[in-house]
Amino acid sequence: MEIRHLILPLLLLISQPLLAKDGKHLFILSGQSNMAGLKPAESFTPTVEKEFGKGNVTIVFDAKGGQPIRKWYKQWKPEGGEVAEKNGELYDRLFKKVKAATKGEKYATVTFLWMQGERDAKEKHGSVYEASLKGLVKQLAEDLKREDVNVVIGRLSDFGLKNGGYADWEIVRQAQVKVAEDAVKGAWVDTDDLNDGKNRKGKEIKDDLHYSAVGYVIFGQRLADAAIKLIKE
Repeated sequence: MEIRHLILPLLLLISQPLLAKDGKHLFILSGQSNMAGLKPAESFTPTVEKEFGKGNVTIVFDAKGGQPIRKWYKQWKPEGGEVAEKNGELYDRLFKKVKAATKGEKYATVTFLWMQGERDAKEKHGSVYEASLKGLVKQLAEDLKREDVNVVIGRLSDFGLKNGGYADWEIVRQAQVKVAEDAVKGAWVDTDDLNDGKNRKGKEIKDDLHYSAVGYVIFGQRLADAAIKLIKE
């Protein structure tokens, strides 16, 4: 066989990892209060734009505090219960933004970044959280008509381990890690050290439900770093 016939397949193999980094990249960020408290412009956006170029990045951000995962996952049901017709109203709001932001564009990668679970831990729905989060990721992938959605999950902080009223806190934490590790391309980020210091109102907090002002900046950086790593793998 001629050498040139060997070189072409080799070049194609070598170039495959580079293809994912080229082109445009879509980042979808959603969840409840600790995602809502994030300001992408502080650290997340600058990090991904520095990596891929401002013109190659689209960021869709939509979050609302105090909300359970059923506001996103349309097939959610409690253990032993039935699916409710009102599920998914926040997902519809999010996806409307996604469609508007991506109209006419093609993306090399899509990354879904999720920070939520406090409400489900409080309402004792931990037993169905893993299946619900996996279902949400699948729901998004199907609506986007892609099978290669990257997943980055913010794991619940240590707040609920030290404060009462959140019976399923550890169950949800474990479920979040499991979903990330089971994903074809998934990652989770630690938030245990982000809820001490001064919050955005200047109040000193310790092991708080929400993060400090600096904590949100670090959180955005960690999400961006995890997303970039998945894209470059």
